[in-house]
Amino acid sequence: MDQKNVLHLRGMDDHRLTFEGRADFSEDGGRVDLVCLSHLRWDFVFQRPQHLLTRAARARRVFFVEEPVYGDELRLEVRAREGGVIVAVPHLPHQAHAEPSALLRTLLDQLFAEHAVREHVLWYYTPMALDWTRHLAPLAVVYDCMDELSAFKGAPPELREREAELFRRADLVFTGGRSLFEAKRNQHHAVHAFPSSIDRAHFARARRPQADPPDQANVPRPRLGFFGVVDERLDIELLEALARARPLWQFVIVGPVVKIDPGDLPRRPNIHYLGAKPYKELPAYIAGWDVATLLFALNDSTRFISPTKTPEYLAAGKPVVSTPIRDVVRPYGDLGLVRVAATPAEFVAAAEEAMAEDGAARVRAADEFLSRTSWDETWSRMWGLVEGAVSARRGAASGPREGRAAAGAVAAQAAP
Repeated sequence: MDQKNVLHLRGMDDHRLTFEGRADFSEDGGRVDLVCLSHLRWDFVFQRPQHLLTRAARARRVFFVEEPVYGDELRLEVRAREGGVIVAVPHLPHQAHAEPSALLRTLLDQLFAEHAVREHVLWYYTPMALDWTRHLAPLAVVYDCMDELSAFKGAPPELREREAELFRRADLVFTGGRSLFEAKRNQHHAVHAFPSSIDRAHFARARRPQADPPDQANVPRPRLGFFGVVDERLDIELLEALARARPLWQFVIVGPVVKIDPGDLPRRPNIHYLGAKPYKELPAYIAGWDVATLLFALNDSTRFISPTKTPEYLAAGKPVVSTPIRDVVRPYGDLGLVRVAATPAEFVAAAEEAMAEDGAARVRAADEFLSRTSWDETWSRMWGLVEGAVSARRGAASGPREGRAAAGAVAAQAAP
């Protein structure tokens, strides 16, 4: 296979990439690359991986390798995104759908060769990527477990088995919330909870007077808004009940519809589906809402979620009403920062209270709470743990060269 016909590079020259800060823990004084394997598309929704990895890219090369796209040709599309992350999208022929691992491994090896990826950390969001990355010899393996993927609609039946293997191989496991930490902490020796954090300055823009986005400008008030992925986690029965109970309230839903039939969504004159919006535009939408909502169903797919939108709504200065999602109740509900409602009647009452309140005290309390965290701080703490994991691997060896070889052997043979 001719590598020049397979590996396509657009929008970047990695020889001209610049980085902030000091060098990493590479033994030769160079920089350590981070290679992320993800089930999420980089350009889909700006969420936890994007927040973390754009910060990682300030000091090192970050390769974000997506799951394959199937078509008529074999190639690897490689492009730099804003923020410096290098996104690699494998394109495989349709006939490879049943057994894609060998081709994915070939494309990944070519990516490593083309970009001279040597000392690196593997950062997994999907355990399914183990099928084509077992041969790699990273300095450390991280599993950032942001959701209970096995509970999601369409999850592969072998996902639990792959996750168990990833637990055996990983040096560190991070969880996207407290309840997920409690579920995973006995499955690995180094599990750390890193709940959803916040880019406060970005969402604080919603507090400024500003014009409505054009597709929201003609929606009457009051407005109750939701942004996020519209999938099996959205409580469409609750949305229907609320819209029916308060026909003068306007429900604004911002986000892409995936994994569910759009025809199953409730359709009423006071429900407005505005579709997906860029991350940079979200504050302008929230600015025009009277109440921000977390309209999550209580089911297997939401049992362990820690919605990133909770602190984002609070940073925007909006009152928030949520269904009783565990990682919203703790800590936001317990601290009085979010109103929690379990039934449509309770949700209506909570929204009425929110619209009638003098929110100054709530905003001050939310600001004080949010001042304790940021995505910058979260990333710094995570990478500090990664540095410690690499040092621990090297400390188990008798010398620098032996340490590097031992680290590779651990990654390749960690599974019993």
